[in-house]
Amino acid sequence: RTNLRMIDKSKIVRICVLSGVRVNLTHMNFDFTETKQHIAKVEEYLRGEYLQISTGRANPALLDGIMIESYGTMQPVKNLASINLEDARTMKVSPWDKSQIKQIEKAITDSNLPFSVSVDDSGVRVHVPQMTEESKGKIVKLVKEKLEDSRVKVRNIRHDVMKAIETGEENGDYAEDAKNRFKDELQKLVDTANQTFEALAEKKETDVMSV
Repeated sequence: RTNLRMIDKSKIVRICVLSGVRVNLTHMNFDFTETKQHIAKVEEYLRGEYLQISTGRANPALLDGIMIESYGTMQPVKNLASINLEDARTMKVSPWDKSQIKQIEKAITDSNLPFSVSVDDSGVRVHVPQMTEESKGKIVKLVKEKLEDSRVKVRNIRHDVMKAIETGEENGDYAEDAKNRFKDELQKLVDTANQTFEALAEKKETDVMSV
């Protein structure tokens, strides 16, 4: 095969695609842009999951997963109604189209969320139940599961990018010392992400246990 070490590295552009993670190797540098984007999506996922976990306080984000059929398409309830806090444990969902009140009531009732609902002519009231010590324990367990799920996602990203780094060195795109530097940079990204995830989990657990 062609000895890539004899070619001007400034003219080499090699693209490695592994498990959906695309990495550009150019000018003796390893482009982590897409790696960072993938990690950012995992953080976004974790934040979204935590927003939808009830802490015994009313929060419009708790209804983000509620979908309503509207004019032939499924829409999140937040796109079809205003959601306002009436007190610490009560939300009022006021659809702009009042004919959708019953649909909203049914969607919330049929969800796995532990809420009770009541209906009037203007919309649906959603009541968040008082948390017990048992329910707090279950939620803390769920918080930890979501944290571990996010760690696994980032671990898989790390695995794929590590393979791409190894491949670049094997193909002569850069020397071993550069490969090791790229691995160190990748590990720093992973460590920073895990620290962020752990901080989010710790805050969520604190919120749950302080209710």
